[in-house]
Amino acid sequence: MIILRYLLFPFSILYGLITSFRNVLFDVGILKSYSFDIPIIAVGNLSVGGTGKTPQIEYLIRLLAPNYKIATLSRGYKRKSKGFVLADSQSNAEILGDEPFQMHQKFPEITVAVDANRKNGIEQLLQLKDKPDVILLDDAFQHRKVKAGFYIVLTTYNDLFCNDYLLPTGNLRESRSGANRANMIIVTKCPKDLSELAQENIRKQIGLDKPVFFCFIDYDSKVYNEFETKAIAEIEAVDKLLLAGIAKPEPFFAYLQAEKNVKLVYPDHHNFSENDIQEITNKANNKLIITTEKDYVRLKNQNLKSLFYLPIKSSFISKGDDFNKIILNYVGTSTRNR
Repeated sequence: MIILRYLLFPFSILYGLITSFRNVLFDVGILKSYSFDIPIIAVGNLSVGGTGKTPQIEYLIRLLAPNYKIATLSRGYKRKSKGFVLADSQSNAEILGDEPFQMHQKFPEITVAVDANRKNGIEQLLQLKDKPDVILLDDAFQHRKVKAGFYIVLTTYNDLFCNDYLLPTGNLRESRSGANRANMIIVTKCPKDLSELAQENIRKQIGLDKPVFFCFIDYDSKVYNEFETKAIAEIEAVDKLLLAGIAKPEPFFAYLQAEKNVKLVYPDHHNFSENDIQEITNKANNKLIITTEKDYVRLKNQNLKSLFYLPIKSSFISKGDDFNKIILNYVGTSTRNR
């Protein structure tokens, strides 16, 4: 696979020329970007794959929701609906996509919407009777038709964008220089004990005169379903089926792994078929089934016995207060000027 990627390097050059030319067209105004009179925070990345956007959006919701009316807008990856859809009591993962539906269930006080056309999505949100004070755009860094007021770029500790290459040789959607459009960088999925020296070395590798923060994935001490809760300590020695359909499931498995546990891995955003459900049932064989929160919203109505999910959240290793101040200052200043 590695050899094949390097053989495809000429295609990476072509891909880079196309994406760079597109960015230039937006930069000089030939292709139009639309701004809106509302604070808009875009959370995205330069690479394909899981950089932890959902936990970071959830962090922003927890930070801002006590004082502002929040709306999230994403394309709703792999949903079966089309156009603009506003989450309501009839929504499910097929209509919204798994991550927006997770947001809708987890934060019922906020507005959740999906639209592949982010410009149209924002316009629809601003026409609501109870319109939001702040819009959070999920995975919209390359969606340059909309000009957000604040851009956060995520990059994972084990796969920094500054050491990566353009598709198909590497995993970058656009040139590393695209990070210059960001207001800040967050290095996600770091070791919990990452030292100040190691953080400074990464800042030097990134080489941008922008704030760089470091986060780790913080797992809950309990697993949940709609009816009961179990402490991890209580089920640690119990035989379990661990199931994940996310981009990089290794930390999830590592957190729960025991000698006799069975693991099932599916592609990211996997739509579970009847055959998949039968496979899960057979493999589980009456064991506890522990899955990710994102997978749970697609599996909870599939009559799987003893199905639980493990919540996660994004936590800062240090300087979380500095991050909060930057975001609150941007939103506060923007809303006061409206």
